[in-house]
Amino acid sequence: MDLSVIALLLGLGMLAALATGIWVAVALFSVALAAMFFLVSVPAGTVMATTVWGAANSWDLTALPMFIWMGEILFRSRLSEDMFAGLSPWMRNLPGRLLHVNILGCGIFAAVSGSSAATTATIGRMSLPELRQRGYDERMAIGTLAGSGTLGLLIPPSIILIVYGAATEQSIARLFMAGVLPGAMLCVLFMGYVAIWALLNRQKMPEQEETMPVQEKLWATLRLLPVIGLIVGIIGSIYAGLASPTEAAAIGVMLSLLLSWASGTLNRTSFVDALMGATRTSCMIAFILAGAAFLTVAMGYTGIPRELAAWIGSMNLSPYALLIALTLFFVVLGCFLDGISVVVLTTSVILPMVEQAGMDLIWFGIYLVLVVEMSQITPPVGFNLFVLQGMTGHNIFKVAKMALPFFLLMILAIVLIVAFPGLALWLPQAMQGG
Repeated sequence: MDLSVIALLLGLGMLAALATGIWVAVALFSVALAAMFFLVSVPAGTVMATTVWGAANSWDLTALPMFIWMGEILFRSRLSEDMFAGLSPWMRNLPGRLLHVNILGCGIFAAVSGSSAATTATIGRMSLPELRQRGYDERMAIGTLAGSGTLGLLIPPSIILIVYGAATEQSIARLFMAGVLPGAMLCVLFMGYVAIWALLNRQKMPEQEETMPVQEKLWATLRLLPVIGLIVGIIGSIYAGLASPTEAAAIGVMLSLLLSWASGTLNRTSFVDALMGATRTSCMIAFILAGAAFLTVAMGYTGIPRELAAWIGSMNLSPYALLIALTLFFVVLGCFLDGISVVVLTTSVILPMVEQAGMDLIWFGIYLVLVVEMSQITPPVGFNLFVLQGMTGHNIFKVAKMALPFFLLMILAIVLIVAFPGLALWLPQAMQGG
């Protein structure tokens, strides 16, 4: 049978499995087993056992549950309240005023969480009631939170970058460094849009609040010092070469426990809840990664990725045309799957094309995360939309409409990193050179 027909049948089989509502990992294993049983003569059980063990036996993946646990601990602490109190005095004189707290708060929490949904939920739990009480436009309050919450995927330590690095055998530390400047660029784009919107819609902004004395502002800023110390402890130790991402993750857990204890939110219940939440999430991701690793090996035996890469190469697509096609593909796929599933599901098929096109795999990882960020605010399966729907009671499509300007700004960010690859590659190259 022609390989293109086989690829089509396997793809339809995957879609059919996912459409039944079964777990993504089970769908991956099912399709891989079908390919091994019917298309090749290699013993499927032996290959599955060795592949799953190899996927699980990865030192880089040790950082994953640690960073997830750190985010769960901080989710149950007073961190969001401290960030709001520390940031809001400095935002009062900017166009858009406290709307910027959503963006900067998400950017800061993303640097200690790594999860998009946790970032959105934690900052939104504190900021939305405050902004609503002060009379801010609800569309912008929810839109800024939806867009900025996706920064949890990009700004290190990013869970999805750890997954991508493990799946593609790229350096986690270099991927973390590559996410810093694009993450900062997204914050600037979001804040610039909010400022322009506020200047053009003055009637929708609440009345100017009283200006705080500088001494009071500085006193309020002290509440930011713990989280800044946590960020410096994690990212600084990686960038300075003092710790690997796994060691930095352990440091982050210890510091987050210390912060939670100092704020009075650490007790037996919060500790157990955070530990169990991290365990459930880590097991889910590990199961998906094992299924993806087995599917990758099964596809390798069938020869489909090689044939697909050769077919793409024969079309003589320019790198830009390939990126446009991949962007559309990932956004559509992201409408039905979560970000981690999108990454592990596609890497085995996509990477041969990417390597043949001469793209840097570190840069491609940042591009991929940016596209996955976009899918977090696209219905019907945008995780950030689900979080905000639960918090606000609005229809998911109404929340998506509020987030649309920030979706378009993410497209602009992708255009910028394609035009200027150094935005993603300068820091990793500087780290490697150092």
